[in-house]
Order: sequence, then structure tokens, then C-alpha cells
Amino acid sequence: MVASVRIVEIAYTPVKGLGLLYPSEVELTASGMANNRRFFLADDRLQIVNGKRLGELVRVKPDWDEATNRLTLRFPDGGLVSGVVELGAAVETTFLGRPRPGRLVNGPWSEALSAWAGQPLRLATPAAGLVGVDRGVAGGVSLASLASLDRLARALGVAAVDRSRFRMLFWVDGLEPHAEDAWVGRQIGLGDAVVQIRGHVGRCVVTSQNPETGRRDLDTLGGLETYRDGSTTESLALGVWGEVITGGHVHLGDAVEVRTVARGVTADARK
Repeated sequence: MVASVRIVEIAYTPVKGLGLLYPSEVELTASGMANNRRFFLADDRLQIVNGKRLGELVRVKPDWDEATNRLTLRFPDGGLVSGVVELGAAVETTFLGRPRPGRLVNGPWSEALSAWAGQPLRLATPAAGLVGVDRGVAGGVSLASLASLDRLARALGVAAVDRSRFRMLFWVDGLEPHAEDAWVGRQIGLGDAVVQIRGHVGRCVVTSQNPETGRRDLDTLGGLETYRDGSTTESLALGVWGEVITGGHVHLGDAVEVRTVARGVTADARK
């Protein structure tokens, strides 16, 4: 048990690309956190629309009530759209060049989001057994340390970097900078859950966007490039991703337990 390493933040969004929510506890299952990226947006060609294409999506704040099956979206101008989710037609969407079957969501959300964004947007949900996380079930968990973020801040010459830019499910404290890199190929205990760490999180342009406005205002990728040596499974890495082996509850303040090396894990595990 690495008693000094503890979970200090949990963050997720029920709609991929929209604003983050910060619960005090979550339940992990074989597919990750069930409500994380439960819905996503697609354009009129059924290609995913996320922060890379429309950074200002973060200004829309979602809320999802599992018990009542109700999705609520709050827009920056004060508008609110809410209703009970009903699934529509089956569709074949495209996630980062890869097919991802799903279902369209009937209701007021697509029209409201399209009007706000000024472009056609369609709310959808992954097909049964699939998830809205880019790496699929094998990448249902993402994690990074505050020390890694502090190291990036030093490289950029700024006092701090807002961790919301990186949209990780878990943030931990008590490690040296990028010490979580060494967890790839290992299992870690998070609360009652066990996660197999399978790779490093290569960062993209979304991290350069202000997490409140969605506009680019910080060269995070340039900062990472100045000191990351390329020894990770992804370039410009900050954080790790993995698959839930044993489900369970995870709370703020839970300690992280690093377990034995798991043989046969490759950097290509997500493919």
C-alpha cells in the first residue's frame, strides 16, 4: 500500500466534450464508470464532435440522473433543456477514424445544441456493451498525479496549470512527477476496485484550451515537448489509462495500492 498516495479529485462528464462534474465517489464496473461519457455528439456525417472540433462545448453544463433517466443541459446564456431520455434509431458513428455503433437520442437536446453551436449536432449514446471513452472498455479509467501537473507548470513558466484541461477521471497526490508512468503493466487498487494500467495518455490540443471558455490560451503541448523524453507508450504523455479488473466503489481520499507486474501487457492493448 502506498499510503501517502491518495485520490484528491474525481471528474467526469455524462456528455463527451461538455463541462465536467466533480462527485465525491463513483462506482467502477467492468466498462469503467457507467455515467462517464454516457452520451456523445456527432455531426451530420455521424462523426464524433468533441473539444478538438468545438472547444466551447465545455461551456455547456450537463447533469444526468440515473434514477429518473433524465438528462439536463445548462447553456451559458442561462437556457436549460431537460427531459427523459428515449433512444432512437441505431447508427454507425465514427470515433477518431474507428467505427462505434450507437443509438440516436430522441428529445430536445440535439436541436438545442445545434442552435447554440451554429452547426448540426446530434446527441447519441454508444450501443449496448460499448462506451463513449475514446479507448473503449480497455481504457475506462484515466489517472494522473498533481506532481506531474506541477512539473508541466514549471516547464511553461506559470504558477499553476488548471487540471480540468486534462479531463482525467482520477487525480492523485503523493507521487514524484510522472511517477505514475511506471504503473503501466501493473495493477493498482483504487478504493474497492482494481485497475490494470495499460498505457500512457498522450495529450492533444484540448489541453491547450481554457476549461471554462474552450479557447486556446496555453501551450501545454509545447511545454510537454520541452522535457518529456519519448520513453512512454504515447508521445507528450501526462497520466495513464487502464481497464477495470475488479469493480467497486472509489471515494475521495482513498489510498492507491500498487500491485504486481502483469505479464503480457503491451502498449498496443487498446487496439
